[in-house]
Amino acid sequence: MNDRRKPGRTRHWRLVRSFGFAIRGISVLLRTQANARIHMAAALGVALAAAFFHITRMEWCAVVAAIGLVWTAEALNTAVETVVDLVSPDIHPLAGRAKDIAAGAVLMAAIAAVIIGVLVFAPHLRALYQP
Repeated sequence: MNDRRKPGRTRHWRLVRSFGFAIRGISVLLRTQANARIHMAAALGVALAAAFFHITRMEWCAVVAAIGLVWTAEALNTAVETVVDLVSPDIHPLAGRAKDIAAGAVLMAAIAAVIIGVLVFAPHLRALYQP
């Protein structure tokens, strides 16, 4: 009977450990990447603005998706940069290209997030300033 429980426990602990690794990754991202801290401040500012304007549920969905998109891009960019630095510690054109493309992905995500922000918040800002 113990043998039947052991695989389940192992699977459970693997899942718990994988969440621990993910949380550690987010912590490393925030501690080591200035841009991630900027994204965090921006996300908090946007969340406060969203709460202030009482945006709709669908607007919240768009805002949360935009924040998630930027955070995901930033995390993947950091992972790419880390792996490139590991495998190519010397300057190499292809290593630079990989880093530039990953950084470009973050920029594209940030531009999309700004567009979403304008689409969501512009009507609320207009309403605030109209008599």
